[in-house]
Amino acid sequence: MSIISTLQTSLRAMRANKVRTGLTVLGMVIGIAAIIIVFSAGEGINSLIKSEIESFGGSDMIETEIKVPSSKKGGASEAQSGVNLVLGVQVTTLSLDDMDDINKLPNIKRSYAGVMGQEQVSYASELKKAVLFGTSADFIDIDKSEMERGRFFNKEEDKSLEQVAVLGYKIKDKLFGDSDPIGQYIKIRKKKFRVIGTLEKRGAVMNFDFDDFVYVPIRTLQKKIMGINHILFMMHQVNDTGLIDETAEEIRYILRQNHNIEQPTEKRRGWSDTGKDDFRVISMVESMEVLKTATNAITILLLAIVAISLVVGGVGIMNIMYVIVNERTREIGLRKAVGAKYSDILKQFLTESILITAIGGVIGVILGVLVSYLIKIGAARAGLDWIFSVPLRAFVVALGFSFVFGILFGVYPARKAAKMDPIEALRSE
Repeated sequence: MSIISTLQTSLRAMRANKVRTGLTVLGMVIGIAAIIIVFSAGEGINSLIKSEIESFGGSDMIETEIKVPSSKKGGASEAQSGVNLVLGVQVTTLSLDDMDDINKLPNIKRSYAGVMGQEQVSYASELKKAVLFGTSADFIDIDKSEMERGRFFNKEEDKSLEQVAVLGYKIKDKLFGDSDPIGQYIKIRKKKFRVIGTLEKRGAVMNFDFDDFVYVPIRTLQKKIMGINHILFMMHQVNDTGLIDETAEEIRYILRQNHNIEQPTEKRRGWSDTGKDDFRVISMVESMEVLKTATNAITILLLAIVAISLVVGGVGIMNIMYVIVNERTREIGLRKAVGAKYSDILKQFLTESILITAIGGVIGVILGVLVSYLIKIGAARAGLDWIFSVPLRAFVVALGFSFVFGILFGVYPARKAAKMDPIEALRSE
């Protein structure tokens, strides 16, 4: 029997039982669509993470932040350090003097430091709670924030503890509405701060709503508002990204020296940590790689779950094929009696199984792409930088699964049909 004749026979058999064929295809459609959605969502999450990290400055950045020391070496204490910080453990060893020393490194272009606090901010009769972000003058040259009006404070104003402020988009609107805030005075803890600039709308990044920030010189916030000397983090911009790992290691060396921490005797890669370090140094490239690895792991886990549903759908196809073989026993006996070979019968029923999974695969791919696009639209309306992308490997895996499952779960019923004795088959009722 030719391939065309086999296909025609299989299609006729499928049309004769449209409801049963449709329900069998449905199980495969759902599984294949899920594969496309998982891959597309993985791409979207990776793009979202990348854009969030790049909003802090891009791939030419190194971040230094506080960390609770531990007696354990390596990265074993990372989670515990985060828990300790959440529970209120304070690390006060990181300072502006550290940043001054780091800025002397040849590959460091510029840096800014950061301290945060929450205070009531008032203007006239308006009183609002806002995040105070004390930072360095170089912040505006490194960060992705853009000035809307006025200017950012300079190094001289920071060093002389000037009481000046730059307002984020939302807090400006809350306090001043449509009126011009430039040159006006706001009050923070009964201290007057002159507004010298406003920032363009930026939105939330990593759960921080920068539009609700009041930006003030870091030394002013430290000395006049919070009464502290330490900082929470620093961001360093490098000249040569090719030397970013070496520069990160140089920063660790300086900080250990400044904080009287013993230098490690063995060389480590990545987030090298002596265990006693009260800081963490990581490049934005490392952050993206780590987060991408985590996203890929989640994608693989979801695909494993989807594979289970596909196996269930495949078992359903096998059961249906067994039912079809039993229903068409007399037909099989008649065809074998008039000369049909073992291979002809095997080919026919195997073709039906592959057709069912192929149709399910194609419809599943179309449905998956459509749902993925709808997810992108929903994410965009929620303000997320989510791209619509379905990688080529998603189509390969999806269609590959449907083809393999068609053969795998169709071969046993097909063999059963092909092995039937024609006389016994013709006797069946």
